Amino acid sequence: MSKASDMAKQTMVSSADQSVALRPPDQVMRLSRMGAFFPTRLSFMRSLIRRLYAERAAVTRPVFEINPEGYGRAVYSVTLGGDVYSLVAFSTPLDPGCRTDRVIAEAWDTTFVLFDGQPSGVDLDRLAVETPRQEAGQFAKTELVLSRANKSVRLFDHVVSRLAEGRQPDRAMISKIGYLMRTTAVYGNGKFGIADRSRILERPAVRGPFQLEMLTVWLIRGFTHDLVEQVARLRDPKRFQPLSPAFKRYLGIGNATGLGMAPFLVNHPTLLHCWMLARETAFASIRSIERATPQTVDAFLAHLSRARGHIEDWDVDDERQMDRIRQLRDELGEAADLATPSWLARPYPWERLVRASEYWSEECQELLLAVILEPHGALIDHLTASMESDVEPALQPRMTLGELLALLDKKFAWANALDFNEAPSSQRFWYVSEEKLEPRLGDRYREPGADKELPLDIARRIQALRASVQSWPRHEIVARFLMRHPEHRQITRRVQTTASYAYAEIRENLIGADCRPIDMLRCKLSFFGASKFDPKSDLWTRITMFQGAPTFDQIGAPNADDWGFPVLGKSP
Repeated sequence: MSKASDMAKQTMVSSADQSVALRPPDQVMRLSRMGAFFPTRLSFMRSLIRRLYAERAAVTRPVFEINPEGYGRAVYSVTLGGDVYSLVAFSTPLDPGCRTDRVIAEAWDTTFVLFDGQPSGVDLDRLAVETPRQEAGQFAKTELVLSRANKSVRLFDHVVSRLAEGRQPDRAMISKIGYLMRTTAVYGNGKFGIADRSRILERPAVRGPFQLEMLTVWLIRGFTHDLVEQVARLRDPKRFQPLSPAFKRYLGIGNATGLGMAPFLVNHPTLLHCWMLARETAFASIRSIERATPQTVDAFLAHLSRARGHIEDWDVDDERQMDRIRQLRDELGEAADLATPSWLARPYPWERLVRASEYWSEECQELLLAVILEPHGALIDHLTASMESDVEPALQPRMTLGELLALLDKKFAWANALDFNEAPSSQRFWYVSEEKLEPRLGDRYREPGADKELPLDIARRIQALRASVQSWPRHEIVARFLMRHPEHRQITRRVQTTASYAYAEIRENLIGADCRPIDMLRCKLSFFGASKFDPKSDLWTRITMFQGAPTFDQIGAPNADDWGFPVLGKSP
């Protein structure tokens, strides 16, 4: 038995009256841990599915004009929160040489908008021109989300061929790839001329982060199922066989995501705090439970078994991540050996399991967090309502410099402890691509553009602020200091705003040579609910969304929310 198992057998929470504290930011807000996060039941995809289930939402398909080659248009409509939202989808021919996941692409297999209401024929004709142009298109206030996707050609063609022959597709291919199409962008909140989120902010369906974007992706997933069946049906109507419900449920939507997503976590610090706080509060609440019911133990063990199967199906080309996956598989085996029903029946089972996991990798620790959360929806699901932030950065000009220094020393000691004296500590710089208006990462000592640097070097700016303030009288106020040093205005406002939010800052040097932006991507994607993290470099990754989620006709089923860590069964 492992050292973790031996130690865990002896570990107990000392007081039945003392709640477990939240994990400290110095432990949680590190890139190595954030880059090991897994989706949980608090993710935005899961909360959307619960909302759809609660409202018994029904998806209709008023338009489906797809020819034998799979080209044409379709509309999917759903009522949510009393308002109708419609996915308008266009499938068009694409030269194979133009098919790419890169943001520089100018043509795609399919393009989409989420339309506010039910589009008319005039709307569809207008959108048929503008939507395939994506960023270059002209959009109206009725367009809420903009997206595009490319086929996983090998799997798509295989599924079409098999269904047209009256057979189901190869299970191994379904399991390995996991999606028929992958999106390369899902834009909301006013980007490229679509409607600002502020216009619909009071609507129930918008409550919670990225809910309309997640709705768009879920509807796109249903369209891919219908599209592959339509092409197969028209190829051979007599022999055609529809895709099995099990395969449909397993097939999600792929996504290719790059650096454009990474700065979001830095640019929205109080929102990041809300996400992290909800997750950590849920975790601490469950760890504080003295006794687990037999039903909860059974549910936990079932989810742990499913998670192990899910990880067994997770293979990537990236050797660093694959090594982590292999280690995770071994550690989950140890966790399963340890967490027997009798062991979990003893006091404070979840706290003891968490303490045992301290001897395993961060990947294992964070996966166990997700599994521990699964059986406790009644206790923690309400926390998704707190995962928004309306805090606006605000300068406090009358604060004294003594008070500001106290904040810097008490709340931002992590930044002051970093060393920026060596060149590698400032190797990188973030900037915005002029061509695509997307964030990029440059090498300060080899590439031009550092004069266009984005203010993402939070730790270095905090150090510079502290050094400047040190030479001023402590009784002087911030306003006078900033009149002489306007270069510190932005970071001063940030420090004053985020000092009260423990999880607001990533406690790392984000411009160092060893910074891995992929860790920021995985963190954010885990909150979306993405799985099968598949890094292609330190700068971009592929993932799968809504894998295992209910399909349109399953959204009202009793098990609609039970789709964490999906595993493809033995029979379709």
